[in-house]
Amino acid sequence: MPPAPPPDDQAARAEDFLALHIPGTPLLMPNAWDPGSARLFAAIGCQAIASTSGGFAASQGRIDGAMTRDEVLEHCGALVAAVGIPVSADLENCFADEPAGVAATITDAIGQGLAGGSVEDFTRNRDEPIYELAHAADRVRAAAEAAHAGPVPFVLTARAENYLHGRQDLGDTIARLQAYQEAGADVLFAPRVVDPNELRRVLVTPGAPAVDQLAELGVARISVGGAIAAASYGFAVAAVTELREQGTPNYWDLAATVRAVMQAAFEPPA
Repeated sequence: MPPAPPPDDQAARAEDFLALHIPGTPLLMPNAWDPGSARLFAAIGCQAIASTSGGFAASQGRIDGAMTRDEVLEHCGALVAAVGIPVSADLENCFADEPAGVAATITDAIGQGLAGGSVEDFTRNRDEPIYELAHAADRVRAAAEAAHAGPVPFVLTARAENYLHGRQDLGDTIARLQAYQEAGADVLFAPRVVDPNELRRVLVTPGAPAVDQLAELGVARISVGGAIAAASYGFAVAAVTELREQGTPNYWDLAATVRAVMQAAFEPPA
């Protein structure tokens, strides 16, 4: 595994990351799927990045949720090593049902040099997709205790996953976010809530308000999950399909504009 940054640097990144969450001035945090995309996002001025479970899985030819705990942690360590800005990890459900396992994953994530990470209340069981509230809060509490126990801070995001799994219950979602805040989470996130009257932390999806509207609502962070990674694969499929079926290389113009950014991002330090 790549080495974590020195403790002072890691602590500074975590402190900077938390300070970037300003209601009304949303942190635009793209999700990188490999060290190259992480460096590209840093090179164009992003102040922090997140990992994406779906994007990382796709880069390995797998579906979202198919990566192991150790694979995800090693991958996140590689993202940290690639950039000098804060990295927050998509840790799914922390690869554990019980609080002790959740805490262990957070501790190991800190060991990878991460500035933050998330714990979600999705069980990975499609028949019973969401943990019972009291148990979910216990899991967040264990994660928060691990996140805040050591000399190096870790910004913990607690995710209420109802809206991603067909449970469009705003009352229950709010109750969960309140319980997770009480349990010690630093950031609260309810992905795929797109009604402006329901928004606090959002995952940008089709139908969501524009960024300036989200800022007016007091949103503090905007993430995109695996959408950018999927879009990049979509462009690759479209380019190859065009070349094969029409014989034309119209993708070349976009490739040429990105090449200079790639050169700057990937150039070894002098």
